[in-house]
Amino acid sequence: MPVAITAARATDFLSLARAHAAAPVDWPFAPRFDPVRRWYGRLAVTDDHEIWLLTWLPGQGTDLHDHGGSAGAFTVVSGELVEQTVRGGALVSSAFGPGEGHRFGPHYVHRIVNAGARPAVTVHAYGPALTAMTRYRLHDGRLSVESITKAGADW
Repeated sequence: MPVAITAARATDFLSLARAHAAAPVDWPFAPRFDPVRRWYGRLAVTDDHEIWLLTWLPGQGTDLHDHGGSAGAFTVVSGELVEQTVRGGALVSSAFGPGEGHRFGPHYVHRIVNAGARPAVTVHAYGPALTAMTRYRLHDGRLSVESITKAGADW
């Protein structure tokens, strides 16, 4: 039976991500692992949010990025990830293991990497649905825009 998520819970992206993570039998596809780059697939979409499944082999990660004005959250299904955020002009790291996750606002800049020795699987929720992502570079303690990618054109 598919995961039933009500509109009233839609603003709690971490609860949405955890609900989907807890029901892998309802996923429309199984996680896949790509040795070249992170793999991702959209599990669900509604009028006000979307849910993504991502996989991370050891060493795979993202650039510093935001989610184009969408708020969201992620939860770790298996493995361990390190999230890096910019504070005081430097990267600060936080580790997340199975069942752990993090909420973030619409202008949150972070980087995620699988720094462990095992593959990782995560579920991410975004609202509204992603339309763009901005990638950043940290140089001399300051962020500068590297690129902007668009949904439907770049992913």
